[in-house]
Amino acid sequence: MKIWTDKNYPIIVSCAKELSKWTAREMKNLGYSIIDQTENTVVTRGAMRDMMVLNLKLRTAHRVLVPLLRADCRTIRDLYELVKSIDWENLLEADGYFSVSSIVHNYRIRDTRIPSLYTKDAIADRMREKCQRRPDSGGENIGAAVFVYWEKDQVIIYLDTSGEPLSKRGYRKIPGSAPLQETLAAACIMAMEWNGNEPFLSPMCGSGTPAIEAALMALNRAPGFLKTHFAFQSIKGYNRIIPGEKANNNFSRQKYGATPEQIWKEIQTKAKEEEKEFKSRIIATDISPEAVENAHSNAILAGVAQYIEFKACDFAETPVPETKGRIFFNPEYGIRLGTEEELKPVYERIGNFLNEKCRGWVGGLITGNPELAKCVNLRYRNRVPFLNGPIDCRLFIYDGCEMKGETLHE
Repeated sequence: MKIWTDKNYPIIVSCAKELSKWTAREMKNLGYSIIDQTENTVVTRGAMRDMMVLNLKLRTAHRVLVPLLRADCRTIRDLYELVKSIDWENLLEADGYFSVSSIVHNYRIRDTRIPSLYTKDAIADRMREKCQRRPDSGGENIGAAVFVYWEKDQVIIYLDTSGEPLSKRGYRKIPGSAPLQETLAAACIMAMEWNGNEPFLSPMCGSGTPAIEAALMALNRAPGFLKTHFAFQSIKGYNRIIPGEKANNNFSRQKYGATPEQIWKEIQTKAKEEEKEFKSRIIATDISPEAVENAHSNAILAGVAQYIEFKACDFAETPVPETKGRIFFNPEYGIRLGTEEELKPVYERIGNFLNEKCRGWVGGLITGNPELAKCVNLRYRNRVPFLNGPIDCRLFIYDGCEMKGETLHE
């Protein structure tokens, strides 16, 4: 059970492309040193305790991974043998359950489902040989998890401590049309530098994701509290004593240490104590009463409905508090919904609304259509690159919401 006792594991945190900057910032704020970073991964080092913290608190990440093996791999048979060489009997419970996810960029593999199936078979065969029985496996995120990344002739086998991606918080049961993923919404709010103490407006709120993520941030509430299961809870040894480890005084101390389960409860208790009093005002509006109703239902599931004011109205009728804050738009791009010609007047109206009703505010608008963005006609401070699924987007940040050509206010 070295996985529980090693204090210096490499920890690879994966995220969507263009989000690693924000994931790295989160990790630094949590006190972690960054030893490597790519467009969709951030690497640090730590113990299983740290993996628990990252799973609980990160808002922009997808998975927290522990590399078990990295090797040359040309064929599917190579993959099977490599996977089978790992000591799974020390990682998985013989009577448990595990799932396998994979990303494959290898021209020899035409069916990308095959590597996951061969990985499952190799693990099952190894467990049967070593334990005379094997765990069940399937596609449900209810047990341990393994992640395979196969790029050309290199493969990395990971123990996935997250299981279901962290981006799936669990509150968005009614997604609506073209929803903004939770992790992207969180990154946009971070990019707008909202401090949680000012008003936050979300016109065109859709399924309510930006408003809900803003409420979680204002409360400093860990998004992992919304999940019912993490894959690390099914790693072998989760309920067994680790010599030398100590649990919080709130939990029963064992003479020779503490269990990972006790440590996890300690981490959760500490995170609860770090939550803040809600001091901001969050308003979410949408022209569709059905969308507003769905957003409210999602906010209830997220436990933040009491902190968000919902209203069914045109975005231009969104109540604007006297205290200045942040306002975020996620309009249609003319790709999934609407056409460019239909949307030009909408973007023009957004610019007029921000200029006339939100002077002195910081405005944010994410779009995958640069031509439509020009119709807003506001002076922007920054264009932050993001990907909304496969769509290349920019978050335009407008300081003061002033029209181009106007004199900037001091």
